[in-house]
Amino acid sequence: MKNTHSSRRQLLDNDAIAAWIFLTPALILLGLFLLWPIAYLFYLSFTTGSFTAAGVRLVGLRNYWRLMLSPDFWQVLGNTAYFTIATVIPSLVIPLGLAVLLNRAFALRGILRTAYFIPSIVSLVAAGLGFRWLFQTEGPINVFLNLIGIEPISWLGSTFWAMPVLILLSIWKQLGFNMVVFLAGLQAIPSSRYEAAELDGANSWQQFWYITLPGLRPTLIFATVTTAIFTLRSFEQVYVITGGGPLNSTNLLVYYIYDQAFAQFDFGYAAAAATVLLAVTLVLVYLQLKTWGEEG
Repeated sequence: MKNTHSSRRQLLDNDAIAAWIFLTPALILLGLFLLWPIAYLFYLSFTTGSFTAAGVRLVGLRNYWRLMLSPDFWQVLGNTAYFTIATVIPSLVIPLGLAVLLNRAFALRGILRTAYFIPSIVSLVAAGLGFRWLFQTEGPINVFLNLIGIEPISWLGSTFWAMPVLILLSIWKQLGFNMVVFLAGLQAIPSSRYEAAELDGANSWQQFWYITLPGLRPTLIFATVTTAIFTLRSFEQVYVITGGGPLNSTNLLVYYIYDQAFAQFDFGYAAAAATVLLAVTLVLVYLQLKTWGEEG
């Protein structure tokens, strides 16, 4: 009995050694390209920041204090919150509806699935240039509005309309990916549940509410988290279309960090803003997972 116990322990020790051997390269890469940059970012946020190590000087919490007192930073935070909420909700609702429709068998289903997925593989820079052309003052959108008797709108020159253009682009870009994710989730729900519901007299809405949504819970968690992260790190839309204008109305947090670091060369301040972005992202993801976990 004692020999059997010792042999099992030795086998477990050998398995643990083998596991660490296989995991070590991945852990090294994780440390180099994720953990070390995060640690260095946090350190840099307490310094003046510089291109050279000799130019770095500790300033304590000064960068964070500047953030708290900066009206521009608070405006950027408000812009980011508005952009995130207005992008994430439609980016979940619209693809979910499309997935439910395209999960049924009908002619041209494959073509429609492909057509809706194409935006997700288009370069965001190329898409941004296309949207900037569409919504410019003399662009196709205003030409169409003029044809139906509506006055042209200064889409990209208006503090009210510029942000909806960025939101529309982000929804369009995320639509195909989320649709495919929801389609995969729908196909994992056993068809026997729907058959039993039909026998009990449940209509389409009741089947969706009591079978589809509960069955898609893990998929919804994944789609919500990935869409929120995609939205919070949005940069290309702002850089290509508006440059943060007009009057700072479309300046999002990632673009603000970029501008402070590589236009103003204020690396310590930019690092503090990036640390705030990291904290906001982690808190948002935690709250989403906690909420879904409690509901489950």
